[in-house]
Amino acid sequence: MSRALFDLSGTLALVTGSSQGIGLALARGLAEAGAKVVLNGRDAAKLEAARAHVPGAVTAAFDVTDHAAVEAGIAAIEAAHGPLHILVANAGINLRAPSTEMPPETWRRVMEVNLDGVWYCCQAAGKRMVHRGRGKIITVCSVQSELGRPTIAPYAASKGALRMLTRTLCAEWARHGVNVNGLAPGYYDTELTSALVQDPAFTEWLCKRVPAGRWGRVEELIGAAVFLAAPASDFVHGQLIFVDGGMTAVV
Repeated sequence: MSRALFDLSGTLALVTGSSQGIGLALARGLAEAGAKVVLNGRDAAKLEAARAHVPGAVTAAFDVTDHAAVEAGIAAIEAAHGPLHILVANAGINLRAPSTEMPPETWRRVMEVNLDGVWYCCQAAGKRMVHRGRGKIITVCSVQSELGRPTIAPYAASKGALRMLTRTLCAEWARHGVNVNGLAPGYYDTELTSALVQDPAFTEWLCKRVPAGRWGRVEELIGAAVFLAAPASDFVHGQLIFVDGGMTAVV
């Protein structure tokens, strides 16, 4: 019985932004739990390379910031592979600048990917799930859904907005059998954070700030993601699960 609660056999999962980093790790974890996984990103060649690391995966290249492309992409996925059971809305970027100097195009670009793109994917997948009466949606939030830091105003604003989007979609869709929850990573060693990982001063600060005393490893997000995608979380709605080494639990 306990294994069945975490068995994703027979499900179809779309993971956006899954050609590398956290998205690729989550895709691999869902596949290992039994799901057929659709990898998504803008670069078809990178997706094809990533596919070798995810058992049984297929690819769907489209830009999450393009509403029409998202709708067409998810429709094509379902036409080719059947109903979508799981969406992991992971695609995101972080562009840094002091707030007094933040160009409007930088603000807009981060919002387009981190908020608009998640909304477009949630809407396109969610309306189909609501119609069928079942589905799991996981938004990938952040410790910055709760905490602020200098130079990342659009990133923190977008991730805070995702927290409320997650709760609002829960309020609308839970009664229709669709679970909408958020996964909130802390600081992880990925391609996108390599400059910070290699900065001794930042790493020293991080290890002192995080109770676990280290950077996270992307595979440490898989357990929470599988839980949120699996029958084990059928009565879990509108929650944010922080996988952050304790960072948001302490001052």
